[in-house]
Amino acid sequence: MPQYRRAWLEGSVYFFTVVLAERPSGLLIERSVLRNAYRLVADRRPFETIAICVLPDHLHAIWSLPAGDADFATRWSLIKSGFSRAMAASPTRSASKLAKREKGLWQRRYWEHAIRNEADLARHVDYIHFNPVKHGYVPRVRDWPHSSFHRYVARGLLPADWGGDMRSNEGPFGE
Repeated sequence: MPQYRRAWLEGSVYFFTVVLAERPSGLLIERSVLRNAYRLVADRRPFETIAICVLPDHLHAIWSLPAGDADFATRWSLIKSGFSRAMAASPTRSASKLAKREKGLWQRRYWEHAIRNEADLARHVDYIHFNPVKHGYVPRVRDWPHSSFHRYVARGLLPADWGGDMRSNEGPFGE
C-alpha cells in the first residue's frame, strides 16, 4: 500500500474534497447536522472558510489556517465524527469499520491540496462554486443554495450570473 504524505504547512491555505462512503447519497444536504458539526469545530479550533460547496455526497472547501497551525487533520476528524455521531450507522459496514467502531458514513481518506498562489486559489474557488453545475444538480451556479458563491455575490466579488446558464448552452465562463 502506498504511503500518503500530507503537506503540513503552518498558517497555509488548503483545498479539500471530503466524500461520504456511499455514493450517491443525500445525507450532507438533507440535515443541519453537518453545519452544526462544522461550526462547533470552527469555534473550538478556528480556521477561515474561504470557499465551500456542500453537495449531497461530498463537499469541497478551502480553509485558511491560523499562523503556526497546520492541523487540518484533527479538524476534519472532529467534523466527520460530530456528523457521524448524529446519524445512524451504515448497515453495510466492513469488519474493519466495525472493529474500529466507525459508522461507515465517510471515506477514511480525503483529498487535500496546499494552495500555491493567488491564481491557484482563484482556480480552486471557481471549481468549488461551479461544482453543482458540473454534477448536474442545477443549471446555474446561483441556483445551488449550499455554496459560498452567494457570499461572494453579496460582497461584490462575483456577479450573480457568474458561470452562465447550462440550459441555454452558454459555457461555464461565458463561452
